[in-house]
Amino acid sequence: MPSLPSVPPSSSSSSSSPSPYRSSPSSSSSTRAAVVAALRAAGCVFAEDEAELILSAAHSPDEVAALVERRVAGLPLELVVGWAEFRGLRIAVEPGVFVPRRRTEFLVEQALAQTPGAAVVVDLCCGSGAVGAALAAALGAVELHAADIDPAAVRCARRNVASFGGHVHAGDLFEALPRALRGRVDILAANVPYVPTDEIGLLPAEARDHEPLVALDGGADGLDILRRVAAEAPRWLAPGGCVLVETSRRQAPAAVDAFTRGGLHTRLAVCEERYAQVVIGVRQ
Repeated sequence: MPSLPSVPPSSSSSSSSPSPYRSSPSSSSSTRAAVVAALRAAGCVFAEDEAELILSAAHSPDEVAALVERRVAGLPLELVVGWAEFRGLRIAVEPGVFVPRRRTEFLVEQALAQTPGAAVVVDLCCGSGAVGAALAAALGAVELHAADIDPAAVRCARRNVASFGGHVHAGDLFEALPRALRGRVDILAANVPYVPTDEIGLLPAEARDHEPLVALDGGADGLDILRRVAAEAPRWLAPGGCVLVETSRRQAPAAVDAFTRGGLHTRLAVCEERYAQVVIGVRQ
């Protein structure tokens, strides 16, 4: 699913106005044209692609109208249709839960390349559970655990990892995990919040207005949670196990330093195409 810009609220909709999506219910082409026109007028750059997703998610002309209205009002497309694509999986998302970014697929790729035979996987700060689900889908039979401090994220993640036999725990970082995992984790993926507090207001409206602050705010320099993960991760990793964290280009040197200080063999992986920076720490 493409990354989509925010769209401004529409002032033209009215409950008393006839809906173009009801005017020709038998004509799929005219309905699609009406949806595309509404989305394009609202500022959606990928109006045609969005229209296809909305039409596939709706089951009636009334539902089409409702979904278009929500998108035109500025709701992220993933929340409008109820799912996001991530490494070929359809990840359920819901209001109040961080929407997985396609750039985070690079973190999954790096984890699989680093530890292709992983048997125990933890998705920390899991949000929707997309990373854990993607890792389990690629690895096959694994022991999968995910954790988040946000109850809405925990509820959503349980839906997404259930088919992989995953366990989702509620709590603050490592405090949420079963003690029996100490020293056994082969892949610890921690997509921590890393936006500096003072820069939250600069985020696109879709993130700023519709995603939980706890999933975005990384403290004064954006690295508060990352430092906590780097300090404690070695106690949870199996020998040769790795911890991976996404960060920004500007923060990468300090993030690498935090991992190194934690006693991990550290490297930075970069994907220019996806603007992705992943810090990888390995327990020797």
